[in-house]
Amino acid sequence: MSWDFFLPVCLGDLVKTGGINQYVVQDVVSPKQLPSSINKFKAALRSQGPLCILEHFDTGYSVLQHCNSVELGVKEDTLEILIQVVSGLAGSLPAVLITASLTAEERKEKLNALKMSVFLLCKLTETLESYSCRQSFVTAPGKGGKKGKAGGEGLLQWDSEREKVLQALIQLLQLDIRSLWNLSLVEEEFISCVTCCCYKLLENPTISHVKNKPTRESIIHLLGVLIKKYNHLLGASVKVIQLLQHFEHLASVFAQAVSVWSTEYGVRTIIGEVIREIGQKSGEELAREGSGVKAFASFLSELGALVPDLMIPTISLLITHLEGESHTMRVAVCEVLGETLVRVLCGDSLDESSKADRDRFFDTLQEHLHDTHSHVRARVLQVYTRIVNSKALPLCRYSEVMELAVGRLMDKSINAVKSAIQLLAAFIAHNPYSCKLSSADLKKPLEKETTKFREMKEKLEGKAPVAVIKASELWAAMEPELLITVSTELEPQSDTEKVHQEDEDGGDAEEEKEAEDDRATAVMIAQYLRVNKYRNAVRLCVKAHSCFPESEMFASLSTLTPETLMETLALIFKGSDDDDAAELSQNMPPTPQKEGEKEGEDGELKKQEMLVQYLKDTETFALQVERAISVINTMLYLKTASVVQEAVQFCVTVCEFGVANSVSGVRKMLPLVWSTDTAIKDAVVQAYRRLFLNPQGDNVRMKAQTLVDSLSELMVDASLGTIQCLEEIVQEFFGSGSNLQSTVVQVLWERFTGKRETSGVHRRAAVLLLGMAARAEREVVLSNLDTLCSVALGEKVTEDFLLARDSVMTIGSITDHVRQSKGAPFRLPQDHQLFSCLTQAIADGVVMADPYWQSFMEQAVRLIYFLAESPDQLCSRLLHRSARLLLDQIAEGGEVNKDPDQTQDGSQESSEQVNCVCLAQLLALCGCVAFWQVSHLERSVSAELRRRRGETEEREEKEKGPSSKAKQAANESAMEEELGLMGASAEDTEAELIRKICETELLAEENLLCAFLPLLVKVCSSPGRYSHPQLTTAACLALSQYMMISPSVCEENIRLMFTVLERSSLPVVRANAVIALGDLTVRFPNILEPWTQNLYARLSDEIPSVRQTAVTVLTQLVLKDVLKVKGQVSEVAVLLIDPEPHIASLALNFFNELATKDNAIYNLLPDIISRLSDPERGMSSDDFNIIMKQLFSYITKERQTESLVEKMCQRFRTAKTERQWCDLAMSLSLLSMCERGFKRLQECWECYSDKLTEPGVYQPLLSITAKLRRGAKPQFKAQVDEFEKRLTAVHTRGLENVESPEMDEETQKEAPSEKTVMRTPLPARGRQRTKRGQTKPSTSSHGDDSFMTPRKSRKSKKPVITFSSDEEEDEEDALMAESETPKVTTPIARTSRRARLRN
Repeated sequence: MSWDFFLPVCLGDLVKTGGINQYVVQDVVSPKQLPSSINKFKAALRSQGPLCILEHFDTGYSVLQHCNSVELGVKEDTLEILIQVVSGLAGSLPAVLITASLTAEERKEKLNALKMSVFLLCKLTETLESYSCRQSFVTAPGKGGKKGKAGGEGLLQWDSEREKVLQALIQLLQLDIRSLWNLSLVEEEFISCVTCCCYKLLENPTISHVKNKPTRESIIHLLGVLIKKYNHLLGASVKVIQLLQHFEHLASVFAQAVSVWSTEYGVRTIIGEVIREIGQKSGEELAREGSGVKAFASFLSELGALVPDLMIPTISLLITHLEGESHTMRVAVCEVLGETLVRVLCGDSLDESSKADRDRFFDTLQEHLHDTHSHVRARVLQVYTRIVNSKALPLCRYSEVMELAVGRLMDKSINAVKSAIQLLAAFIAHNPYSCKLSSADLKKPLEKETTKFREMKEKLEGKAPVAVIKASELWAAMEPELLITVSTELEPQSDTEKVHQEDEDGGDAEEEKEAEDDRATAVMIAQYLRVNKYRNAVRLCVKAHSCFPESEMFASLSTLTPETLMETLALIFKGSDDDDAAELSQNMPPTPQKEGEKEGEDGELKKQEMLVQYLKDTETFALQVERAISVINTMLYLKTASVVQEAVQFCVTVCEFGVANSVSGVRKMLPLVWSTDTAIKDAVVQAYRRLFLNPQGDNVRMKAQTLVDSLSELMVDASLGTIQCLEEIVQEFFGSGSNLQSTVVQVLWERFTGKRETSGVHRRAAVLLLGMAARAEREVVLSNLDTLCSVALGEKVTEDFLLARDSVMTIGSITDHVRQSKGAPFRLPQDHQLFSCLTQAIADGVVMADPYWQSFMEQAVRLIYFLAESPDQLCSRLLHRSARLLLDQIAEGGEVNKDPDQTQDGSQESSEQVNCVCLAQLLALCGCVAFWQVSHLERSVSAELRRRRGETEEREEKEKGPSSKAKQAANESAMEEELGLMGASAEDTEAELIRKICETELLAEENLLCAFLPLLVKVCSSPGRYSHPQLTTAACLALSQYMMISPSVCEENIRLMFTVLERSSLPVVRANAVIALGDLTVRFPNILEPWTQNLYARLSDEIPSVRQTAVTVLTQLVLKDVLKVKGQVSEVAVLLIDPEPHIASLALNFFNELATKDNAIYNLLPDIISRLSDPERGMSSDDFNIIMKQLFSYITKERQTESLVEKMCQRFRTAKTERQWCDLAMSLSLLSMCERGFKRLQECWECYSDKLTEPGVYQPLLSITAKLRRGAKPQFKAQVDEFEKRLTAVHTRGLENVESPEMDEETQKEAPSEKTVMRTPLPARGRQRTKRGQTKPSTSSHGDDSFMTPRKSRKSKKPVITFSSDEEEDEEDALMAESETPKVTTPIARTSRRARLRN
């Protein structure tokens, strides 16, 4: 073969005349002739094998050349032939490559065939891949799997064909084909041909899909072979970066590829090359659009998850991106750090270098918990959550990281807050401390152990040092006894004595071992002497002479006498000189007993120090958990549903792990069962089901007891609202058909009846839970009514009124009032045991001083009216009986006091106190009966009348014959109208009947209720005489309940009630009066309307509880449209800065709800500003700014902003003090100013320009320009700059000195009209309104002896500065009417101001 095949740069190069011996395509076959040429190609392949490509290359080239015009079947046939050629070469080459006798001609032939076949296969594959992507036919194979000739059908098999191509190339390139090239250097063009095909396939957007996993893995392995065997490392790293920059879907593909290349193919340097390329990307380059920063970040994150150990050496290349502008890259680097910390740098077996890396990585992550971008903060928190869940966080960092996590709860980003909650939950779930203990429980043990540690340390440090005794002194002390031992050892002994001596010293003989040299032997002898083992020392010394005869130390023992032996021992013990003595002393160990004591004390001290440190860490952790719980509990009512769900999940976690104070959050989230957001409601229901309604136990009985225990704990000290919310959960449980229901009910009855020993609190919880169950199934209580009466309302009822009250509430759950039954009402006869027990208990309790009697009485009277037949008769007898008992008690007390021996002052005072309490309880009973009597008439009686009328009408309809039905059909429309009128008339008649009964009969002279009304009025109107707090409270509350009966009673006593509201010294009385008057406002709005101002006055009460009650009541009245919102709402605005946080939150909630009403806050704002900036109020500017900032946050419409700008600018004309100017300017700066609002501000320049010399006016207006300049268009920005220059000029030089000649000309032109306007008086209507706005003299200056309320007045007691636009404001329209805009452009105030400036 005389020619060589060179891979062309482009396809057309092969038809051009090449160099010497270079292959050139001779015959480009036309598209029509290609099918026959393909058939010849196939025949040649069958006969000649893969080398046929040498002769038929032109056919394959022609297919590529005419790719756009030939049929798809031709291309597919060609692809199949080329796959067979490459596969054939892969099969035949191994035998050729191992042959040593391969000629140059054969090598050239094989090489040309190899390059030709690979070139054609790769190029055709690229062509078909492009066509496949263009036609979007990457789908499942068609029916039958046959190749069609149509364009789409043939490519249905492309996925499998593509896989065959890749497998053929892998099979070929895995061979050592480098020997076919000269010097085994594979040409770069050949490698590029294959790699370009691979990268072309990777550009397909669907390559990352699951269905393309085989193709993806084949490409990865093919590139791995090229990198490892064909020096494609550098090219691969560059290509990875280029493709990531343009194809975001390749991030996960290349992460998997680099992982495979570095592990399976051992090319670890590929990671360093790729990371180095990414690390060298500048921040400016990554900030450009299309830089592929998302793909780079995703690639790093996934690669770090796949090979974290190989990423550690390259992290230094990525650290620079942590300081860059791209937050996406910062997230990726932080995630890589997290993966390495979780999977590599964890555990206690790390070396010092790894520990240093770990600490450095943790420091980096902690820094980015304060990153400027919220997404980075959130992702770093998530990284920490994974670290904590994997238990890879060192114990020494727990406190620091948890403190940072608690701080992130205040983050502005919702995602960061959610991630912080998840991290804190992970801390609690995996904490190494005992988080069940609160910080208060840990305080005493910590103090105790700290004191103990301090004492141990002081004791150890305070021990006197051991006195150092010289060796000569020790020798002198031991010399006499040692001499006796030496003499004994050297004396001859009998055989018996020798045996006895050996038995005695058997243990010591084992210690006499030969040392390595004479010096070590001398040290051992000295040790024996120090520990008083003289015999061992002597024997070892004698033996040493025979072992070390040449030693100078034992030379004198050649003549063994007591004297020479003593001299040798003295030399060894004392030393011949100081150096020897020092060396010996260094080798002398301390006394074993003392050493053991010292080590023991040090060990105990170390243990105590560790215990103290553990307790400190535990306390710190507990404090942080408590802080986190308190913060997260406040998030349960945020507006963001996802945060609320995370907070609910956190509460569940802390409760499951038994964290101290965890029940507080569980209780607080309970009202969320009423949430309108389905996701939040479901989350709470699921949380309670998980915590309380899915108990663990070995059997049904154990599970039921666990469920009852957990619910009972939740009921302990629960408020009424909590109990009502819990009813929803428990009712759902009992309505779900659980197999635990019957057992749970049985356990509850056992607890209530006392069969199982339990506390009173849990008995009450059990009976309340039974009532909740009865709402789902009435028979739970109804079938055991006798048990309830005998246990809770029997003879011992006066011993526990709380249990009786809760039992009455449980019985009330079976009434039709709860069930809204449409049939005949369920009621019990008057002589039923239940009512006998109730009336007996109420009457007996009237003359007792039990603090829980009143709450029992209220529930009992309510139950009587709901459940008894003719409850009015029962309650009448009850009042008569109670009053008789009280009179009898008073009579008995009077008779006792007549006894001369019992006339002491203390006895009289005690009797009077008892009588006041009893009288208060009787009055409370009267008021309760009056209230429920009215309720009974308007609800039960009225409903029964309607039910009976409906039954009568239905019965009459059935009695009508067929003829009447036909007649009805004929006059259907007329009858419908008539029936409608009749129905309305009947309802009006019933309502009039009820009203007449309330007006005339309830307080008639023959009715017992009438007898108590004068007493109530007397007690309330004589606070000096009746000063007992309980009596006053009960009387005022009962009087308000009497006032609910009829308008006449209300009108007669309304003045007295407001007198009590304003002048009572008892906060509880004032709070009760506010609630009562709120109810009366709903019932008789026309009567209460003139007294609205007095209700608002309680918002400034000095007692927080009264203010809280007032704002709660007024919120309900305003939001339910009972009270019309007027200027008095400024008193609610003042509560936004109330020192009590709960009151401030109630005021904020009021405005949040009011903002949902159209234009409500917008209409009120001018009046609120006027009232709050009133100099007589004396509000500080800081407080004013806080209030206005909150109120202006509700103004979001441009029209409202524009109108408010104009209104407030006009207010500058009538404002008379500098403080009012400053407040108006500050209010303007708080508005979200828009372009239209700015134009209005410019138009109103004359209103405020003469006030600009005041800094308090100039600075807020200047801040408006700063806000408007941000993000403004160039044209608008120029207008803002010009306005700012104008403001500054007037502020610095005064208005008169800023007038330009052009302005002077304009002024001269407009002078006549301006003067006319100046002379024009204010409109008559405006003046009249101003007069009406002035307050009348207050009538509250009567003396204290006159106990009458001031005359009814709708006006404020304080004179309030009002403006012509304040009154009769159009509350519906957001735009001010033309007639409301003041026309006077130069008021007197401005003239006087100019005069002052001139002076």
